[in-house]
Amino acid sequence: MIIAEQLTKWFNGQPVLQGIDLRVSPGECVTIMGPNGAGKTTLLRILATLSRPSGGRFTIDGLAPESHANAIRQRLGLISHQPLLYEDLSAEENLRFYGRMYEVPDLERRTVALLERVGLDLRRYELVRTFSRGMKQRLAIARVLLHEPKVLLMDEPYTGLDEQAAAMLDELVSNEQEPRRTILLTTHDMERGLACSQRALILAKGRVVHQMDRSEWDPARFRQEYRRVVGAAR
Repeated sequence: MIIAEQLTKWFNGQPVLQGIDLRVSPGECVTIMGPNGAGKTTLLRILATLSRPSGGRFTIDGLAPESHANAIRQRLGLISHQPLLYEDLSAEENLRFYGRMYEVPDLERRTVALLERVGLDLRRYELVRTFSRGMKQRLAIARVLLHEPKVLLMDEPYTGLDEQAAAMLDELVSNEQEPRRTILLTTHDMERGLACSQRALILAKGRVVHQMDRSEWDPARFRQEYRRVVGAAR
């Protein structure tokens, strides 16, 4: 579903990604962890077609961004550090706007159902600028699910969530729904990252330096390796 080969990215003459190879199978949940500045956000922005790589290539669902960027975006849902919401629109108006953009069928029913799912049905008419950080993140989750994407890219999605909302997101990334979504997740919350994943990677200085899948699952060893990597990056 996601295939990246030798992805590189340079900013101001400095390498941010250095030859990333990544394969995420359909329905797989993969978590990427690493210290600040490791390149996690840059990698997800490239895969979301929001930034161009300096080198290498990638495909999403067999499509290359050079010729099928819009088709890739139709297949993607992105949760990032910024909620990507319009502050002077209500929660309902935000979902309607994105729903029209993605040509979501039965948009009214879908909007109501998602606002209920994320616990914002009673705040549907209120302006987003009046929302707390956690409420905005809840609405961002509803936005990202609106067009039922095949692939979810999630960059620190737990930021600002209360425990109830975090549990809701846990249910989403547990990937037990049908059809199964392909999920690429970055997080500093190791417990949640390891709990939801079929595979976990450690990114440091723009390189994948360690990875572990379910066949060799040893969270204690992964935590030890992570502490070593973070210590070396300081």
